Amino acid sequence: MDMPPIPSPLTPVELAQQIEAFLASNPRAVFIEDGRELFDMRLSRYSVTSENNRCMLHLWSDDRNVVRTVTGLRQRSKSLQLETRRFGQSKPQTLQLLPDQDRRTPTARDTSRSQFLHQMQALAERHLEGKLENFTTAMDLEQSLGPAYARGLLVRGPSAWAVVGVNPQENAATIQNAISIGILWLHACRQRLEGRRVVEGLHLLLPRGTSQPVRERMARLDPALAKWRLWEYGTDDSSLTPVDISDNGNLNFRLIHAFNSDAAIERSREALASLLALLPGDLRSRTEICPRSTSEIALLLHGLEFARIRREPLPGSFQLADRVTFGAGPGETELNEETQPWLLDLASRLAQSRRPGGTTRDPLYRMQPEAWLESQLRRRLELLDPALRGEFMYAQVPAFSAADRGLLDLLTVTNQGRLAILELKADEDMHLPLQALDYWIRVRALHHSGELQRHGYFPGVPLSAADPLLYLVAPALRLHPTYPILLQYFAPQVEWQVVGLDEHWREQPRVILRRRRLT
Repeated sequence: MDMPPIPSPLTPVELAQQIEAFLASNPRAVFIEDGRELFDMRLSRYSVTSENNRCMLHLWSDDRNVVRTVTGLRQRSKSLQLETRRFGQSKPQTLQLLPDQDRRTPTARDTSRSQFLHQMQALAERHLEGKLENFTTAMDLEQSLGPAYARGLLVRGPSAWAVVGVNPQENAATIQNAISIGILWLHACRQRLEGRRVVEGLHLLLPRGTSQPVRERMARLDPALAKWRLWEYGTDDSSLTPVDISDNGNLNFRLIHAFNSDAAIERSREALASLLALLPGDLRSRTEICPRSTSEIALLLHGLEFARIRREPLPGSFQLADRVTFGAGPGETELNEETQPWLLDLASRLAQSRRPGGTTRDPLYRMQPEAWLESQLRRRLELLDPALRGEFMYAQVPAFSAADRGLLDLLTVTNQGRLAILELKADEDMHLPLQALDYWIRVRALHHSGELQRHGYFPGVPLSAADPLLYLVAPALRLHPTYPILLQYFAPQVEWQVVGLDEHWREQPRVILRRRRLT
């Protein structure tokens, strides 16, 4: 059955702007075609143009390359439905653009969670000692507990355990973040039963094959404050297998060798000078030049990458040449004579929109707030701690193979040679503390194995043998109210500090809150 055409009074330029705005507001968006995921925009790039009076959408990743003509658009509550045509075909097709990977309708999601609640209750009662009470997936705004997690209390005599289970149909991020919910539920149970029962600890039940990230985090929680038990259940929901949280296994990351930033800039000096000459003077003076690797240089405005230079082999040759592309965020278009006006248009919009005092209605202003925060703090690292050394600053080291981290990681060192991790978050996120712990675990492992300095990081710096320091940095009003609860359950060797900034950090960051672990 053919899909009815999507009426669209929008011009090609307006179609392109709507798509660009949606992708700017939803960095975890996915494209769906014929019921299957075509592109995950955390791992993909795109170009959307209005050339020859047509809206052209180009999507590509490491394993796929797609070009579509967009002829219509329909907005839904949380998604876009695009009417597209392939080259050489007159029959329209539908391309869905969703804000994230969860494609279930609200009804299907609720039904799945209700069924899982009954299955998990039966599984827990069959394999865990005690009587399960008050098992629910109901929303609890006061405790920040959502319906994606089944939770209850396992009672045995005068003692009890908090129990949390996660449906295998939830996405990977929801499953990995279950440890945050588990801690909050444990804390809520202890508060409710104080003086009546001792809540010994937490039973966390996860689908088989998904526990590794949670196991790593759970191993760094304080065993003196609670007992921590991790389980996996099979697809038949008939068995529970205990997971040893003392065995961290292989950590999921890769370490890229450090490189000489000045040498990378020098190799592409001519292409960089030509690109900068195209930019308006105001934008040129505010542009940050950031080498990403030995063969790639990014141009940024307040942390937002809008152009890049890649040194690549010429086709059929061993010679290298500079290739210039432009586009905000994951958007990318090759620069040539035909597309140069589009670069100038983007540059003009950036200069107007990406500035302190801009409007939150503008997607270019909203894009990548953590990167904007990083660009501010790089120049003012003494605000966070006068002991931090600003000449050493590495981003995303190590690189995670997973793509669902919602914050930005920076690694530096103190004057005493102690590693310091900065976790930046510009918007409220209850999972910030546990995601930061995840990164601390990896940096610590690299440090104690000697891999950091073997890969060229912190040259000439005698690193302290102490574990890394952990700084959680965010606007104070954007810190989720549950963060003190989560942090109090961290193991004592995780030395953390929370730094809250005022709301005008885009103009001039100022610290208005500071909280440290009490020793």
